[in-house]
Amino acid sequence: MMVPGRLDGRGILITRPARQAAGLARQVAAIGGNPVMFPAIVILPPEDRTALDGAQRNLARYDFAFFVSANAVEYGVGDPAAWPPHLAAFAPGPGTAAALVAVGIANVRQPTTTMDSEGLLVLPELSAVAGKRVVIFRGGGGRELLAETLVARGAIVDTVDCYRRARPASGADGLEEALRSGRVDAVTLTSSEGLDNLWAVLGPDARARLAATPTFVPHPRIAAHAGELGIAHVFVTPPADAGLLAALLEYFATTH
Repeated sequence: MMVPGRLDGRGILITRPARQAAGLARQVAAIGGNPVMFPAIVILPPEDRTALDGAQRNLARYDFAFFVSANAVEYGVGDPAAWPPHLAAFAPGPGTAAALVAVGIANVRQPTTTMDSEGLLVLPELSAVAGKRVVIFRGGGGRELLAETLVARGAIVDTVDCYRRARPASGADGLEEALRSGRVDAVTLTSSEGLDNLWAVLGPDARARLAATPTFVPHPRIAAHAGELGIAHVFVTPPADAGLLAALLEYFATTH
């Protein structure tokens, strides 16, 4: 049996983009796990910076700024010293909020219900936004719910693609070997896009092994997508790294 509060050598697949993966890997290792790294999404700068440069130059004209992820913070904030005092920053969850605080942006608003666009949209200060100017920093594409709902409520919304996501071009052989040799005891996934990328780069045998491996995700939407692909054991965790780690410890404490 595992020692309580330890992962005792369990291999934990971490699929976050490389920069965000490092912190989680350190925490997994600190409680006795073996991080297996495979960034399922590669984060790149935008091919055209025109809209991003313009938004960063003109932050003072906005009332609200939304950052959809920690990557959006890294690529979208620009010079934190130039952040206008009146500009309210919003994050969909504690990880993105922590990234904003880390670069010096205080009083970040985040949901108190679900950690997503739906959670943001029920915040009281977003109920009456007619005439407010809003900027949303995001990766290319993604869900339009936040922007569309704010526009429907009368806000003037600019969406700015401050980074782009790509499928990994290499590394799948090492991951397939880790799955084949039994070095992956649990999978962590933080987006449906990352799951799709992971699925696309694996061969049939590795997919079958992945589908049989306990998989931990932070949102029911990702869990539903994993189920559609045939992943058999999916667990929705509490938010942030702390929730993920707690879910992993609880799961393995009850298994041999």
